[in-house]
Amino acid sequence: MYDLVLKGGRVVDPNQNHDAIADVAFTDGKIAALGPDLGPAKEVRDVAGRIVVPGLIDLHTHVYWGGTSVGVDPDLYAKPLGVTTLVDAGSAGAGNLAGFRRHVIERAEVRIRPFVHISFPGIFALSHYFALGESADLRLLDPHACLDAAREHADIVVGIKVRLGRTGSGDSGIAPMDIALEVANAVGLPLMTHLDSPPPGRSDVMQRLRPGDILTHCFRPWPNAPMAPDKRVQDDVIAARRRGVIFDIGHGKGSFGFATAMAMLEQAFLPDVISSDVHVLSIDGPAFNLLETMSKFLHLGVPLIEVVRAVTINAARAVRLADRGALKPGLLGDATVLEIEDGSFTFTDVVGETLKGKRRFACRGAVLAGRWWH
Repeated sequence: MYDLVLKGGRVVDPNQNHDAIADVAFTDGKIAALGPDLGPAKEVRDVAGRIVVPGLIDLHTHVYWGGTSVGVDPDLYAKPLGVTTLVDAGSAGAGNLAGFRRHVIERAEVRIRPFVHISFPGIFALSHYFALGESADLRLLDPHACLDAAREHADIVVGIKVRLGRTGSGDSGIAPMDIALEVANAVGLPLMTHLDSPPPGRSDVMQRLRPGDILTHCFRPWPNAPMAPDKRVQDDVIAARRRGVIFDIGHGKGSFGFATAMAMLEQAFLPDVISSDVHVLSIDGPAFNLLETMSKFLHLGVPLIEVVRAVTINAARAVRLADRGALKPGLLGDATVLEIEDGSFTFTDVVGETLKGKRRFACRGAVLAGRWWH
């Protein structure tokens, strides 16, 4: 007998090329089966008319609540959205990763996996009042400390994070990225690179990214946008994709523009991963949350299965989490139940451009570790 069965939903699992009415069964915290007419079960949830997908993964969040000025409460954020895994994008560095782990990660219901920031104190000075780039002071970027922290917490750390640009690194140029790459190479993990306004320029960053590294804020508006003035995808961006660089949306407060997105999509350049970059400066808009960001891509014409792919299996693979991202027997028992609402909705990007849409995603339930969680 199964512990739980989600019955009669439209199951969309891009990893298995599955899009059909089916049941999903869970036992002992794992996916037990996917197919028609599963049962019996201790608990049955009727999800007919709803969309069942692997547990959503938000690849770019900031959830060191109480330990940083930008952190949001992970469970309060994730649970209403049905997001079962949050990847924290470098809120903590070597100096406070242990505190993040003990006081937030280990206490949260939602699964949290962090990048460790190359800056020793992590992102320590972003708020509604001021913004000090943590990568601007090279004295704080100690590769030995970052490497030791990544190794000490190897069971949870998924990569190294660096923030570049006028906001993130000030006058330090490309140096913070080179230091972070040293650590990423030494520990054998991907580097997630934030890029805002120059300096440095996009081309200096793109040429350094290795296969499997992640460029977040990949559809940012000008400057440092991925498209040329004639709306052609930049050659260095195309070259990076060909060698296996991962392109992540990371919407946030200042890093997603409709003009950029439409130009990139028109040339069939889809992001690999869709993420929110949720933090205290973006949770009240324009990013809001992962479902809102997904809805923007649905409105822009990205097929449902590709939107789901970008927040499930692609996100899992980006941080090498082989135990989630699909509804395969034996994987973690996480699933999200969605509905596409019809109505009149306004979507806003980071420069204030608005689009009127007729559909958006809503969460109607979630399963975490094989138990109904919504």
